Amino acid sequence: MRTVIFDLDGTLADTSGDLLAAANMCFQDLGLGDLLGPADAGTALKGGRAMLRLGFSRVDGYGEDDIDGQYDPLLNHYANDIDTHTVMYPGAMDAVENLKTAGYAVGICTNKPEGLAQTLLTRLGVRDAFGALLGADSLPVRKPDPEHLFETVRRSGGDPQRSVLVGDTKTDRDTSANAGVPSILVTFGPSGEDMAALKPEALLHDYKDLSDIVRDLIG
Repeated sequence: MRTVIFDLDGTLADTSGDLLAAANMCFQDLGLGDLLGPADAGTALKGGRAMLRLGFSRVDGYGEDDIDGQYDPLLNHYANDIDTHTVMYPGAMDAVENLKTAGYAVGICTNKPEGLAQTLLTRLGVRDAFGALLGADSLPVRKPDPEHLFETVRRSGGDPQRSVLVGDTKTDRDTSANAGVPSILVTFGPSGEDMAALKPEALLHDYKDLSDIVRDLIG
């Protein structure tokens, strides 16, 4: 079965506001105040350690040990307030339903911890739309290892060699390249202007165009 696998953060949903808030809670706990702002949304979508690293780089006396020490507290803060600012990108779920109607399997392959991803999608009311969801801790490997993508495809009921990955980062591009399958990178996220330089098989500017792009790439 032909399968479309989506990244989550920055691809299906703009989660940057809640991620930044969680990181800032860590900095506040240390008496540092808010070290990150809306302009750092692109870093937020690269993960918790990237946010902590950026924030600590703006003050003296902090390093990798502090990033390690604050990672679990960041996850706890995020879990406690995961969907205050998060929104699905316009047209995303319509595109998912159109793909399913056309006979494609759909799933999510994210480097967000699986439990947090499950919670977020359930609260947003869209978890049941996807056949499988694998997170960073679902397997011994994670993106850009191709097995993370392949296993998501298999659990979605599809054929890994007839799949495509929709994402928004170099990690997603590298995953698809390692897997030998096409990638579609979205341009409407915080780092959208950087996607063309990664030379994916296709760029997605608007979710209304996704079905046509997928059809062109995998039939």
